[in-house]
Amino acid sequence: MKDHYQLLVIGAGPAGLAAAADAARLGLDVALVDEQNTPGGQIYRNVGSAREGGRTYLGKDYLRGKPLVEEFLQSGATYINNASVWYLDERLETGLLIDGTSHFVTTERLILATGAQERPMPLPGWQLPGVMTAGAGQILLKSAAMIPSGRVVLAGSGPLLLLIAWQYLQVGIKIDAIIDTTPRPGFSKVLPCLARALPAFDYLLKGLSFILTIKKAGIPVYKAVTDLRAEGHESLESVSFTSGLGDGNKRTEINIEAETLLLHQGVIPNLRLPLAAGCELEWDPLQQSWKTVKDIWGQSSVDQVLVAGDCASIVGARAGELQGRLCTLEAAHQLNKIDLQQRDRAATRIKRSLQRHLSIRPFLDTLYPPAKAYQVPDDATLVCRCEEVNAGQIREAARMGCVGPNQVKAFTRCGMGPCQGCLCGSTVSALIADETGASMEQVGYFRVRPPFKPITLGELANT
Repeated sequence: MKDHYQLLVIGAGPAGLAAAADAARLGLDVALVDEQNTPGGQIYRNVGSAREGGRTYLGKDYLRGKPLVEEFLQSGATYINNASVWYLDERLETGLLIDGTSHFVTTERLILATGAQERPMPLPGWQLPGVMTAGAGQILLKSAAMIPSGRVVLAGSGPLLLLIAWQYLQVGIKIDAIIDTTPRPGFSKVLPCLARALPAFDYLLKGLSFILTIKKAGIPVYKAVTDLRAEGHESLESVSFTSGLGDGNKRTEINIEAETLLLHQGVIPNLRLPLAAGCELEWDPLQQSWKTVKDIWGQSSVDQVLVAGDCASIVGARAGELQGRLCTLEAAHQLNKIDLQQRDRAATRIKRSLQRHLSIRPFLDTLYPPAKAYQVPDDATLVCRCEEVNAGQIREAARMGCVGPNQVKAFTRCGMGPCQGCLCGSTVSALIADETGASMEQVGYFRVRPPFKPITLGELANT
């Protein structure tokens, strides 16, 4: 591994794979950095070595990653795997931890394609053994063909919850219930978005097929759920909630025995590295998350930094791949590998296809808004699991005059644990905004400082 590359791409998901493969084809000296052992990211995790059975139960969309991985591996781009990025500064010096040794790499252009993370869904009992995110359940399925035993319940909202239910059914897992916490946005909001989503009708058909499969399997689906709680002593024993349509209709208290509860409330951009590089963020009221400010080419507010895929804003695998290719065209133009006409000519079909794949987003974002109860939970609910800080302590800090998450961190240690605020950052900001009446733009987000991943003094010294 060298200590300098013309182009450094971080993240080997759809956006990063496409960006690195195209860069190598255009003659750029490019390296792709990723913390996994094999390329694919979360969406295409382990696709290169997926077993024959996995190809059936994970679905056709998963298999789309195989030719993309092969394209990258055959491109000649340098692949730096099993590498954790623990440091990045505004000079684009990047610190990598590989096999217990710290390496520093510099670059002329940086493409960040670090993907998304699941939106935190804090609720009573979410720290119990047996409760995990739906994404974690999917990782186990993709990487090791591991499936839960005992009674399984899925709870939350969003397309990923439907996909995992479908995948589990293909494996033969009995799902005891699906608990839908999605607030109903109303047809007046959804129908205009549905009309604009028609160019991406294949996404609509796929979602409909998931719903029909779930219905055919006879899985109980509870709608309009509130007061969701995971209950148990040393581990998860049951899931309790209130179900009903409201508006005068009877609300019913329900308790379901369960050994595994998979939670999901959509995904949000993974902003750690864009923040570290100094990129400007803005609040997206539709996706209800922060996103990285960029143009169509992926150019961020920092001259040498481009962003692609879900780490900029949530767009999905196909759109992320296309954004990665646009980033590479822009980087190649900036590095004088292609001229402006070549860039624009090569981008014409990519932009057209990207527009189609993005047309589904407003519909999905409007149809599956996150429930406020799990963005601003009750006082007793644990928010920062690393430092054991609950929502009441964060509200109290806000009442004492803390106007942003970094002040709350100083008062409560919230965000100081091993995850560095990844699992609580968005919830902390939402709680402060709710308590003070400020906007999310006024409240802001946790300040990011290295090391982004745990690193020992011995590993730091071993450079």
